[in-house]
Amino acid sequence: MALIIAGERSGVGKTTVTLTLLSCLSQRGLQVQSFKVGPDYIDPMFHKHVTGRACRNLDPVLTSESYVKKCFYNYSNLCEYSLIEGVMGLFDGVSTLSRGGVKKRIENYASTAHIAKLLNLSVLLVVDCSRLSGSVAAIVHGYRSFDKEIQIAGVILNRVGSDRHLSLLKNALEPLQIPIFGVLKRQDNITISDRHLGLVPTAELPELNQLIDKLVNLGDCFDWESLLPLLSNRQSGKSLEQTEDSLSHSISPSPHPPISPSPPLPIPPSPHPPPSFPKIAVAYDKAFNFYYQDNLDLLHLGAELVFWSPLEDTELPKNIAGMYFGGGFPEVFAQKLAENTRARNAVKAAILSGIPTIAECGGLMYLCKQIVDMTGKSWEMVGVLPTTAVMDKRLTLGYRRAIALQDSLLVDAGQIIYGHEFHRSRLISDSNKPLFQTYRFDCDEFTGKEGWVSPSNLHASYIHMHWGNSREIPQRFLDKCRVVNSAF
Repeated sequence: MALIIAGERSGVGKTTVTLTLLSCLSQRGLQVQSFKVGPDYIDPMFHKHVTGRACRNLDPVLTSESYVKKCFYNYSNLCEYSLIEGVMGLFDGVSTLSRGGVKKRIENYASTAHIAKLLNLSVLLVVDCSRLSGSVAAIVHGYRSFDKEIQIAGVILNRVGSDRHLSLLKNALEPLQIPIFGVLKRQDNITISDRHLGLVPTAELPELNQLIDKLVNLGDCFDWESLLPLLSNRQSGKSLEQTEDSLSHSISPSPHPPISPSPPLPIPPSPHPPPSFPKIAVAYDKAFNFYYQDNLDLLHLGAELVFWSPLEDTELPKNIAGMYFGGGFPEVFAQKLAENTRARNAVKAAILSGIPTIAECGGLMYLCKQIVDMTGKSWEMVGVLPTTAVMDKRLTLGYRRAIALQDSLLVDAGQIIYGHEFHRSRLISDSNKPLFQTYRFDCDEFTGKEGWVSPSNLHASYIHMHWGNSREIPQRFLDKCRVVNSAF
């Protein structure tokens, strides 16, 4: 069994409550597996920092309902305790699912409530009480009665102002007979920095450990005697053998191996990978760190992943057969990226020499001629793409249904993929041969044409993809990398 931490809306303190619970469990020496609902990179970084285990995303839009189930059961069974952080408000999701040419109406798809029903798990509702007293009962009653299939195990009262305030809240909730699992007072000294795309990533927070210590000190605010049984996986009665697929499969180094139909285990890098395994350089530093762990796991099962820093390293790793640039904040570190001329030139030379390369969002920006930052300053970048990325106040956000307009490193013309956009940059000129034609996921609203496939060994797009339910995508990339590797 596990609990889902849900909010009555965004900004009520879900992440703070989740990190506090994870920190307290980890400080007790307990193994806990965390999950995050939705297309999020930064919250999982905080989870991993606390637990030491990679957080897994549960997103049926980017993957599928079946994959969400497999991922949750496979990884939750590896630990004694599991905790899921929800997304936005409990019932906030998309309302129309369009796949396979068949459109059907599903309310609150990919919401926290959807995941709770899909996994048959109870919800712990976080309520921001900073401007509430008696009205808290109406809010909690509404959430508990809105969908009878959702089991709200109890509430966490957050941002309580005083003992008198708490007394008013408890008196209001008493007729509902709903358990109060925790009470957090207003904590002016506990804040997680944010900026234009959400929280500041963990690598940029030197004071993070001190913050975690403060969260651990809030442990006494929770009713652990009631919480621990709900968090324990011993309650579920499930074993790895009962999940839908075995975890024993892997990507083999053969020319056209099938990718495992179930999520792979997080495997540590092999000190002696097979010679047939190509080396893939993965950009990972403060500028580039938006990666789904499942995507890295899939690549790792058929390649040697070599992490390097476009900020700090002046050359690429030796004998690479592929490159992967994830998203991140290249605009924040544009000056330092620009000053590392040797790294930029090495990346450009590798791409022009035919090295298969994936560039998502921030990675795409890095491959442009320039980045114009939030202050209007222009910085030289790799220059493979004949355009400039300009930071804008407008946020581009949402799930996308994307139709490939031509063959690329990862997809075939006509193929439909499902992804997510989340950026404040725009390109001043579009590709004359765009990669995707994109639509909103929940309707047929056209959102544009985007992406670059020139040179032909490059797949550059603003669309973030999770490959869990599309194993042919990383397989295709690995096959191209093996061709390069065989030439060494």
